[in-house]
Amino acid sequence: MTKVDRRILKSQESIKNAFIELMLEKDFDKITVRDICDVANVGNRTFYLHYLDKFDLLDKLIEEHLAELKVICQQKKDKGLEEGTIIWFEYFEQNKSFFAPLFLSNGTIKFRNRFLDFVIEEIKEKADLKNGKNKGISEEVYFRFLGMAIVGVMELYMVDATIESTDSIAKQVSMLLERNL
Repeated sequence: MTKVDRRILKSQESIKNAFIELMLEKDFDKITVRDICDVANVGNRTFYLHYLDKFDLLDKLIEEHLAELKVICQQKKDKGLEEGTIIWFEYFEQNKSFFAPLFLSNGTIKFRNRFLDFVIEEIKEKADLKNGKNKGISEEVYFRFLGMAIVGVMELYMVDATIESTDSIAKQVSMLLERNL
């Protein structure tokens, strides 16, 4: 087992937290590495030891969150669609300080695309396009349609553009998925 230096973990955590804090204050495009270092109270060299640039930092944070969400999905695989959808919305609510700025910023289209790919992969596990009501629908159109719908509703929820509670919106999304899967 490899022993990880706690100072390295502390530096990485400070950088991540500073970045998230800055994303709440200003648009992604306006955040500089210098800003991140100042808020994290680390030097530029420390930042560049761990990340290539702010885009690399963002990619790594997105990857961490999507990997964590994937683990949660795998652990709750036997749960019904409604409960699984509620788990998703709860996860996003718990991590709102990270996700909300991503939905609000024009500079983070990469996040939307990665999240859309993630959603489509999750839907693929549950969809049947060979039988029933979805027979004959193009996979590309079907998955893109449902994926974009879910990403759009999540964006609505994350930017506080709806008064719906977490449970209420998750249940509605799961009902819509039940009708379309």
